[in-house]
Amino acid sequence: MAATPSPPSDAALARFLAEASGAGAVEINRFELLAGGAIQQNWGFEAEFAGGSLAGRQQLVLRTDADTGVPSSLGRAEEFAVLKAAHAAGVIVPEPLFVCSDPAVIGKPFFVMRRLPGTAQGRVITADPSLEPALPEIAARLGQELARLQTIRPPRADFGFLPSPDDTEPEAQIAGFRAYLDRHPQPRPVLEWAIRWVETHIPAPLPPVLCHRDFRTGNYMLDGSELTGILDWEFAGWGDSREDIGWFCSKGWRFARLDREAGGIADRAPFYQGYESESARPVDPRRVLFWEVLASARWAVIALQQSDRYMIGGERNLDLALTGRRATECELEILMLLDSGGVASSA
Repeated sequence: MAATPSPPSDAALARFLAEASGAGAVEINRFELLAGGAIQQNWGFEAEFAGGSLAGRQQLVLRTDADTGVPSSLGRAEEFAVLKAAHAAGVIVPEPLFVCSDPAVIGKPFFVMRRLPGTAQGRVITADPSLEPALPEIAARLGQELARLQTIRPPRADFGFLPSPDDTEPEAQIAGFRAYLDRHPQPRPVLEWAIRWVETHIPAPLPPVLCHRDFRTGNYMLDGSELTGILDWEFAGWGDSREDIGWFCSKGWRFARLDREAGGIADRAPFYQGYESESARPVDPRRVLFWEVLASARWAVIALQQSDRYMIGGERNLDLALTGRRATECELEILMLLDSGGVASSA
């Protein structure tokens, strides 16, 4: 397993927070490396602000880069801009507070946001019997939040760092996956076949919207049965409005309840109904199928990239190495989705 990262410098961070908030002084009491964050580090901490915009005791999170990452991840200043836009659009997210790109503060870029109550652990959420009565309502609420996110559309002057919508269409994603597999030292014939399938089944384009691109169980917080926030915006970009629906319903994110197709928490119906009620747009199951197949291919590539950090990049983290096995699970799901006896065969 990887060694535990060292926490940021209290003194340098306190000075930054005091200046950013207008406080006379800031006292940081403790740091806690939060669970999850396979690509970024999330440090929970408590801070006492003497005056300024955050006067008093605050529970906060500092989000910064891990030692290695994946190429498709946004930088922290860019992720902060996306989080800020989502918050302004009324999406339930941690309130973004301050961003810093000066390496003199903690040695790398970071941003600070409010800490939310609850858990994001997918296996806990999908296996907790006390949540059973509330899960369909939670699924519907998530559909509504996704529709609210999709009110953010190009052009946006504050999103100049995002690739243009043309560069994030399925064709561009497919080209990126194929280029990665062509360079990879191990052959992945099922993935190659899946990429060919999506290449020949691309649906007619829709107007682009902002996609979370990791909208799933494991990336939202529940405090009991209350949805408190949607997390981890580092993959956000312009895309098809059904892309996040396919990702949420992909089998790779159902955890303890593979039978519940909406994120392991419910049938698709309440999730779709929540989305449709907020967006006033119907969900086309055939279009979602395309994005589910592409989601499994994409998750397989991300899993391989994570294991590359161990196998090729030399990062001594067993979790990263084990993530590579998820690529094989994705390949099995692709075979099942596109089985000649299944519904996908006529798509």
